[in-house]
Amino acid sequence: MQNPYNRAMKSDTYVDFFRQTSPYIHKHRGKTFVIAVDGDTVAHANFHRTIHDIALLQSLGIRIVLVHGGRPQIDQCIAQAGEKSQFHNQLRITDSNAMYSVKQALGSTRWQIEAELSTGLPNSPMHGAKIKAIGGNFITAKPIGILNGVDYQHTGEVRGIDAESIQQQLELGGLVLLSPIGFSPTGEAFNLSYQEVAAKTAITINAEKLILVTDVKGILQDKNLIRGLSVPEAKSLQETSTDSAQNKLLGTACFACSEGVNRVHLVSCAEDGALLTELFTRDGSGTLVMQDHSEVIRPAAIDDVGGILDLITPLEEQQILVKRSRELLETEISQFTLVVHPEGNLLGCAALYPVADSNEGEIACMATDPEFLGQGIATRLLQRLEADAAKMGIKKLFVLTTQTAHWFLEKGFVETELSNLPKQKQLLYNYQRNSRIFSKIL
Repeated sequence: MQNPYNRAMKSDTYVDFFRQTSPYIHKHRGKTFVIAVDGDTVAHANFHRTIHDIALLQSLGIRIVLVHGGRPQIDQCIAQAGEKSQFHNQLRITDSNAMYSVKQALGSTRWQIEAELSTGLPNSPMHGAKIKAIGGNFITAKPIGILNGVDYQHTGEVRGIDAESIQQQLELGGLVLLSPIGFSPTGEAFNLSYQEVAAKTAITINAEKLILVTDVKGILQDKNLIRGLSVPEAKSLQETSTDSAQNKLLGTACFACSEGVNRVHLVSCAEDGALLTELFTRDGSGTLVMQDHSEVIRPAAIDDVGGILDLITPLEEQQILVKRSRELLETEISQFTLVVHPEGNLLGCAALYPVADSNEGEIACMATDPEFLGQGIATRLLQRLEADAAKMGIKKLFVLTTQTAHWFLEKGFVETELSNLPKQKQLLYNYQRNSRIFSKIL
């Protein structure tokens, strides 16, 4: 018999996890994601779980365009036909015989995906999903032609994406499924790169995210996963990396970001739940590529009150910070400055209170997310507050602290006496907390 205490512990863990994911659920609802899965992902033993996770995303109100590849499936069909796959500069040379195999392989792959999306067995994640996979001639293509004397024949590139038709299907609640085949105005079919289809679709329909799911965990450097890259960092890594598959992913990500896609995620199909972990947890599971990966320092707004409370409540319970009610925070929100992660998570906060009828100001309620300690967040916050104070004509800052005396000393503050505080602050001094007082001349 299961221990009731263990059941309660599991329940508490589940509730905590669900609460932690709720900000991401709110943030992603109504957004459009283009998810690209390569042929290796479709063939992977974990693919049915990946499809279940994609179905879950749609059930949470996310609009999904799913693009699939099929290189290993095409290679297999060509081999079964007694032919040999031909490549030049990593591009398939698609002659008439190969094009027949391309159509066969991609048709079979699409059928497999639609079958997975159609399952609805009781006690399965797909039960009740009722996903409608919508396809069509959404992609216009043109031939690559002859490059450096090599005729790529039926290998093509994307000429255009029918964004209006795709949006209409998304608005009707469908999941748009795109295969890497496009048609010319004359009706000729061309074999396309699934990554190019995914990137150009994301750009054309103004998708919030492009997610590339492959059999690799993300971008690795010295066998270590890189969690986040700016476009300049990604391009720099391309120049030094010898991993052609990784470089192709980086190239697609940089192209999409440079053309307006906010975020590109590189996620593994081999790790169960990696897609959900990437989208609904702060650290994610793969690599995030953005135009600018640096965090944002900005003034707080009324919508940030909940996030600030989540950040400071543990410190208040430890009596490191003075307790502030939600009502007080709402009243004083204009005094707060925040450090925000590129994904929108609150990493740090601090407040600057000008003292009336003086040229002094108080720094208070400085807090950093425990998972990001030691990354210079508090230092950058202090620098911003000092700059803001100088603009306001404040000549002297002071702070009251019980735990961070040495940190403020390192930042140029000096310890001072209660009698050196402005009179109104002297009257409000809490002798029970016995805070040490530090000041700094700007």
